[in-house]
Amino acid sequence: MKNIIISPSILSADFVNLERDIKRVEKAGADWLHIDVMDGHFVPNITIGVPVVKSIKKVSSIPLDVHLMIENPQKYVEAFKNAGADIITFHYEAVEDVFAVINLIKSYGVKAGLSIKPQTPAENILEFLPDLDLVLIMTVEPGFGGQKFMHDCAQKIVEIKQNASDDLIIQVDGGINNITGHICTSLGANSLVAGNYIYGHNDIAQAIKSLK
Repeated sequence: MKNIIISPSILSADFVNLERDIKRVEKAGADWLHIDVMDGHFVPNITIGVPVVKSIKKVSSIPLDVHLMIENPQKYVEAFKNAGADIITFHYEAVEDVFAVINLIKSYGVKAGLSIKPQTPAENILEFLPDLDLVLIMTVEPGFGGQKFMHDCAQKIVEIKQNASDDLIIQVDGGINNITGHICTSLGANSLVAGNYIYGHNDIAQAIKSLK
């Protein structure tokens, strides 16, 4: 089996001690750092923006996996790229011209990702797969951490896998732990985002190892 890319979500970190918690997951074997950017419009929560990502880049030694859960993501691609994003993922449901946003992201030399909410069928994004570096399947409604994994959403992994090239990163986010993570990887996912499971574990290295 290919190496599973583990991208801990800092949504579950202690924001007062963010540098400490970033270093903890890096030391424990995290591959990427997942940064959820929420605007309070596309999703019912507000998290962090460009200045915080820029600060994170100064203290992080692993790629920044930036997930834009925002309206009009195309307006902010350049700013997040300049702040240090290595991967920028936006939502299918947030834009009218998906190809244009993919091309915009790639024009800055950044990996382009596309995410779908639980109610969006996988078939809606199949035409975009050849142009993408990553697809993010949400297995909870985006907005808040700590939600329960929606098992029905995991079947989208199979459909994406069947229609994608071998080098597409199929990432899953939402309610991921050692059990649900194994379900996803057994279906073909090769990247997992986990927040509460990793940061809430008494042995972060063991938590990451269990997901791999």
